[in-house]
Amino acid sequence: MSSDKDKAKESKATYDDVLRLALERGFFFPAAEIYNDAPAGFWDYGPVGFLMKSNFLRVWRHRLVRRDDMLEIDGSVILPKIVFEASGHLSSLVDPLVQCTKCGTRIRADKYISEKTGQQIDERLTPDEFQSLISKYNLRCPKCGGEFGKPTKFNMMFRVGVGAEDADAYLRPETAQSIFADFARLSKTMRIKLPRGIAQVGKSFRNEIAPRQSLIRLRELTQAEVEVFFNPASRFDPEKFIQIKDVRMNVLSQPYSPNEDLEARTKLISAADAVSSFGGMEIITYYFALLQEFYEAAGFRKEDTRFRELSASDRAFYTTSAFDFEVRTNIGWLELVACNYRTDYDLSGHSRMSKKDLSVMEGDNTKVLPHVIELSLGVDRSILALMDAYFYHEPERDVLRLPPSIAPYLAAVFPLMSKPEFESKAHQIFERLKHEDFATAYDDSGNIGRRYRRMDEIGTPFCITVDHQTLQDGTVTLRRRDSMLQERVRSDDLASILNSLRDG
Repeated sequence: MSSDKDKAKESKATYDDVLRLALERGFFFPAAEIYNDAPAGFWDYGPVGFLMKSNFLRVWRHRLVRRDDMLEIDGSVILPKIVFEASGHLSSLVDPLVQCTKCGTRIRADKYISEKTGQQIDERLTPDEFQSLISKYNLRCPKCGGEFGKPTKFNMMFRVGVGAEDADAYLRPETAQSIFADFARLSKTMRIKLPRGIAQVGKSFRNEIAPRQSLIRLRELTQAEVEVFFNPASRFDPEKFIQIKDVRMNVLSQPYSPNEDLEARTKLISAADAVSSFGGMEIITYYFALLQEFYEAAGFRKEDTRFRELSASDRAFYTTSAFDFEVRTNIGWLELVACNYRTDYDLSGHSRMSKKDLSVMEGDNTKVLPHVIELSLGVDRSILALMDAYFYHEPERDVLRLPPSIAPYLAAVFPLMSKPEFESKAHQIFERLKHEDFATAYDDSGNIGRRYRRMDEIGTPFCITVDHQTLQDGTVTLRRRDSMLQERVRSDDLASILNSLRDG
């Protein structure tokens, strides 16, 4: 059992510690890492990370998608060029780029100027404005000291040539466009009545100039997006709003300066009191509250989360109002969800380009082109943030204290000794728990203390040991990760016990 003295000596792991854990224990690692020239920004999930990611998405579906009776689709990752002309991504999904005239190094201009000057630089400045700043501060290539060429706008879309004709198509930069392009058919076949959410989990692709910090800025990323279609002229269902009116969330509203004490500016308020902060719209407040509750269910502490309102210069080109749902990490506040009010921007664009009517018929026989509220969740960032929040160093062990619902394995089964009678019983329990659909590990290598430590490090909440007493009366030792307390339980009761422990 961990003593109070040991608890006092524990320390929070750093970002580098989390990355080491990820690489050494099979959470995630660079794609094609055996090749020195493999491009950055692509990461693979190992077996342990894949299980954690799957559990995270299972909670997302349970606490957000199914709770609100949303529809879920699985759209194509390759879409024709016209889709992204209609959405504006071909003209607007751009980053400012400068290239060294001496060594050819390419750098994202706004980020580099911000780092060197300490000023907040708007990425939407013109190339000439970026050139003026580079000249003003006499900025040079960080690699060789050479001069920069003229800044340009770099489109982040990945082009794909389709078929023998090499027709223009692109990998989607967000999963949302599949939902918008499919809306007419979904509206008809699923008899959609507003408001209704449509969700999707899948890969998106952005040709980042400078991918960095492992899962934080990727070229291939996993998104879990929700697009809620609604009639802006209709009142939101008061009975649904009552369900969340007391949910409390931290809100940082505009206007504020990056130099201000943002902690002091942030207010902890109930959903009922937050409506005015979210544009006076109860429907937006409702979905933000659901998002808050989901992230708390996934394991984030409320005091480490906030909705930060973005200024007009920071918002995406397709939104008129935007908040970032952020979490506090070892490396600062990290955006996990882009919460956007997209109005009818997307449906009107696709309607115009496709020449198809994307309106829906309301109950009073009036046509409505729906508006959209978006919750665009970064799954990879969320996984990293959870590991960051729960990885600790204790005097005699490293422990990843993930909530049982998120942990890669819920339980591990050990035979106390490498003898047939112990191993046979342990395998029986292991197979039974797998059959009951519990993610379960089996380990018979090394002494029991080392096995506990291995499971602590990857976040396994419960360890089950088959020992001498098991052979006598059918009970096993159930050991809890966080307290390291042990108790005797009947092996026949393990499924019901683990069910209750997983659900808190």
